[in-house]
Amino acid sequence: MGTVSFPGLGLELTMNPIAFRVFGWPVHWYGIIIAAGFLLAVVYCSRKASQFGIRQDDIIDMLFFAVPLSIIGARLYYIIFYLDLYRRPDGSLDFGAMVSIWDGGLAIYGGVIAAVITLLVFCKVRKVKFLAFADLGAYGMLIGQLVGRWGNFVNIEAYGGPTDLPWRMGIYEYVNGSLQYVEVHPTFLYESLWNLVGLVLLIVIAKKWRKFDGQIFLSYFAWYGVGRGFIEGLRTDSLYFFNTPIRVSQVFGFATAAVAIVALVYLLAFRKHDPDKLWVNQMKAHPRLVALVYPEGQGGKWLASQKKRLEQDFAKIEEYALPADVSAEDKAEMIAALKERSDLKEVLVKEEKKK
Repeated sequence: MGTVSFPGLGLELTMNPIAFRVFGWPVHWYGIIIAAGFLLAVVYCSRKASQFGIRQDDIIDMLFFAVPLSIIGARLYYIIFYLDLYRRPDGSLDFGAMVSIWDGGLAIYGGVIAAVITLLVFCKVRKVKFLAFADLGAYGMLIGQLVGRWGNFVNIEAYGGPTDLPWRMGIYEYVNGSLQYVEVHPTFLYESLWNLVGLVLLIVIAKKWRKFDGQIFLSYFAWYGVGRGFIEGLRTDSLYFFNTPIRVSQVFGFATAAVAIVALVYLLAFRKHDPDKLWVNQMKAHPRLVALVYPEGQGGKWLASQKKRLEQDFAKIEEYALPADVSAEDKAEMIAALKERSDLKEVLVKEEKKK
């Protein structure tokens, strides 16, 4: 339990990091908020997938690998630069504390690095253009980050140094061994709002000025890196390069922003871009062919949902309505023949309803 106030706004809140308990096990608000950010990101990216030529099925499959690996990456990044926090008095490492992510301690950049590596491998295996998928992923990262920062708020962490600004945040923290009231920068809020503005900007850029695959991905690093670099300078809980006053995320933020900005200027000002080379336009020009096989008169909702999904995935559809009197042998033979066709990428079959 803790108290957070915003004196300039006349607000005071009592924060309990535990939302509820299930059979005695605590469920933390931090985890709930992170999960909410993840779900919002998935829903939004699924809706925008066709804008970048990405199949919704590929999003789900990629997340199966990216989510756990990103959490591991975010945790490892944090532990590496805060290793002393996880040592017992005798100097040995406390592995139990290392896995307690519900207590906080996830570094965004560690998760981003792990996600990018995972996406690179996934796209190579699935033969999907990495930069197009990364453009879509930029939306997801900003949504996850802008929501996830509120988990830091509930945990009363990731705040800045003292300030007297009207939106200052009042908290209690230990100063020289004693609990004292201090008024600080709500840096969690700064970053959340910065990411919200960035998300809106990227949506507008993608809709009106997207010239090449990777443009939104680079724009994400340019925008987020600049904001994170400045905001990190206000925080009191930064990760530092080993025993130095250099803030890891500040350096990483400014460095990635600089590289992204230089790349964007060069690619937009000195390179010509053919719209036909955008992955989404390649997908439209060369749609995959999918066969839908169903009992005559029984397509119904199944047929409608499959058509909607496949059209969003830029697929061309062939329909085969099987007569009611077709034998099981003929049906099996027909499906086998369809699957042998080299031009068909997939054959989807709806089984006949039993009367």
